[in-house]
This record gives sequence, structure tokens and C-alpha cells, in this order.
Amino acid sequence: MRHNRSINHLGRKSGHRKAMLANMASSLILHKRITTTVAKAKALREYVEPLITKSKDDSTHSRRMVFSYLKQKEAVTELFRIVAPKIATRPGGYTRIIKIGFRQGDAAEMAFIELVDFNDAVLAAAAPAEKAAPAAEAAPAEKKPATRRSRAKKTTENNEAKKAAVAAAPKAPKATAKAPVKKAPRKTQGK
Repeated sequence: MRHNRSINHLGRKSGHRKAMLANMASSLILHKRITTTVAKAKALREYVEPLITKSKDDSTHSRRMVFSYLKQKEAVTELFRIVAPKIATRPGGYTRIIKIGFRQGDAAEMAFIELVDFNDAVLAAAAPAEKAAPAAEAAPAEKKPATRRSRAKKTTENNEAKKAAVAAAPKAPKATAKAPVKKAPRKTQGK
């Protein structure tokens, strides 16, 4: 019984639950739709909708607040650059939960949770002439996320010089096989 309990603990300790919700929220923002159990989807909706509301105000403070929840800078960038402009006029209700049946194995009730303004099938049915053409054009190529670590720049001249040096160097003869080392007899207990 969950008498007067305000949140669903999802059978986890608080640290595990926060980490799981942060990962699921980042996946939802990056992929626009994820499959999970109904209980987790409802908990995720309560977690992610205030973050989407914060993303409407693109300031350093709101970015830092959202990053403290999501912990993935790619998800924060996607939220503020792509999701926020699309949901700017929506007063709330940014996610939709669609039940899809029961999971084979433990019979847990499964559902999709998706961002409402990013379901292409629903948008195409609502306005086929307006939304179909821009959706096809707006598919940018996937770009690998940049890291903050510096990497040494390798030029083609250096690579070619190294290959030439390796090819010109004389090859060393192979080492001969070593004689096997004789092991001491194993001691046994009781003898």
C-alpha cells in the first residue's frame, strides 16, 4: 500500500532511482521516444516535464539547473536547441504515454513515452500538406558529440614519414625458443 506516499520509489534506493531517471530522461530527449514499463514512464513524466519547462528560458542558469538533473551535455544541448523552440507555445503536457501490452517473462505492463511534438505519424495525420515536407528536410546527419579532452592532431606528412621509416628499417631476426623451466614438485598436505 502506498498510503500518502508522494512519489513512486520504483523499488530502488534514492541514488539508483535518480540515476535511472536521469538516464531515461536523457534518452527520451535524444531519441524522442523510449519503451519502458508504465510505472517508470509515469515517474519519468514527473521528472522530465519540469525540465522541459525550464528549457523555454535559454539562460546560463536554466542550462546549469537542467544539467544538474540530466548529467549529459548532449541531452542538454538537444533540449535547448531543438526541443525548446518546438514546444515554446505549449503550456504543458509535453509527453505522452501509450500502453503497448505486457512484457513476456514477468508480465510487466509496458508503454511508450514520447515527446508530443515529435511524433511524425500523428503530426502527418493532423496536417499532411504542411508537416510532411519539412519533416523530410529536417533530418540532419548524426554528428558525433565533441569531447572536452584535447587530442593530438595527426598530419598525413607525419604518418607517411613514419611508414617510410618502418619500411626502410632492417628487420631483426626472430628470437629462438627458450628452454622450458623445470618446476619444483608441488607440496601436498599430510605427507
